[in-house]
Amino acid sequence: MAVPKSKVSKSRRDKRRASNSRLDAPNMVKCPNCGEYNLNHRVCRSCGHYDGVEVVAKGDEKSAKKN
Repeated sequence: MAVPKSKVSKSRRDKRRASNSRLDAPNMVKCPNCGEYNLNHRVCRSCGHYDGVEVVAKGDEKSAKKN
């Protein structure tokens, strides 16, 4: 059974765990159609456009939820 030779102090343990919290924020870009920020390579949630083309019609989405 593996047993540590000496106690690992709280500061040493926490320094080792600190690298996990250094995550970068996701890349946000402005939608060229409406100007809202959204993630790269995703359809805009506010207007439904992607790469200058309307992919999701916002009026159709609301009526589909009612059915």
